[in-house]
Amino acid sequence: MRAIGIILAGGNSRRMKELSKRRAVCAMPVAGSYRSIDFALSNMEFSRIQKVAVLMQYNSRSLNEHLASSKWWDFGRKQGGLYLFTPSFADAHSQWYRGTADALAQNISFLKTSHEPYVVIVSGDCVYKLDYNDVLEYHVQKRADITVVVKQMPETFNVERYGTVQMDGNGRILEFVEKPIIASSSTISCGIYVIRRRLLIELLEKCAEEGRYDFVQDVLIRYRGLKKIYGYRMVDYWSNIATVEDYYRTNMDFLDPGIRDYFFKQYPEVHSKVADLPPAKYNVGVNIRNSLLSSGCIVNGTVENSVLFHQVYVGNNCVIRNSLILNDVYIGDNTIIENCIVESGDTIQENSCYKGENGIRIVIEKGERYTI
Repeated sequence: MRAIGIILAGGNSRRMKELSKRRAVCAMPVAGSYRSIDFALSNMEFSRIQKVAVLMQYNSRSLNEHLASSKWWDFGRKQGGLYLFTPSFADAHSQWYRGTADALAQNISFLKTSHEPYVVIVSGDCVYKLDYNDVLEYHVQKRADITVVVKQMPETFNVERYGTVQMDGNGRILEFVEKPIIASSSTISCGIYVIRRRLLIELLEKCAEEGRYDFVQDVLIRYRGLKKIYGYRMVDYWSNIATVEDYYRTNMDFLDPGIRDYFFKQYPEVHSKVADLPPAKYNVGVNIRNSLLSSGCIVNGTVENSVLFHQVYVGNNCVIRNSLILNDVYIGDNTIIENCIVESGDTIQENSCYKGENGIRIVIEKGERYTI
């Protein structure tokens, strides 16, 4: 093994609104049967990185349950494995993770006791497929200190929410601006980094001494002129789940047959914890068009341009359009849901009507499901 992997999965996004109140963003359901962290884990597996650490903090219970067994990503082996780290309080440190660099610094013993020469650091809330070995080969070829995976975004994309970079003709990053007010470049950082392990330890120890906590601001941007930082261009699909709109759009992308084929039919496949549930059941008279239905669903009404996650029950004469129905939702008869995200575990009473008039509406309804 030439590299170890670290997945940053501890952050919270207020822009996810109510959706992140009960789970970490990295545990958000995606494409019916997956979690957002599954894509990073599957990339690690495909890249033959056998030793992977997941750094968790905010609302980590759901993520812990999902990662309880590493067998789904083939990390259960004598050498390597999947390590789950949360903040621990000791004499050396008694703080929650105060930033990405601080999260790495608090778990620096994981880096020091490893023997692999390189570290691949990724965010756990992005949907993409990538062989990290290609990035590592580019890193070695360029003799870079740090390599950042970047992507050219279309002009209509709101790059101001990301770190933007400018590179020279050789791929070296000349400018790195985190969340600029007015962006001068449409090339963004994808939150994927390759760095030599000993250099990372050195930089983290220096950040800790100086009370610096953010990897982007206090390492990438601060050392931009001192270290050789290169950009590796990604050309395939990439999406970041950072807002409600991003989350909705990412799931809707999977209604495109080309996107589904790319992720789930083309090698390598994306793996996830398998739910032991029966296949979706379509009762007589249903009308299903351009939708994804996961295992355990029972449908009696109309579903159009929507994604239904595990164990969703749709009652008689219901109409669901352009919506995401998360896990374990019961929808009573004669209900209309359009342009909405229905939170998991909800019980929607019969004859209800929910429509997102000015954007995506989040529906949280805790009605009585079982009555005597």
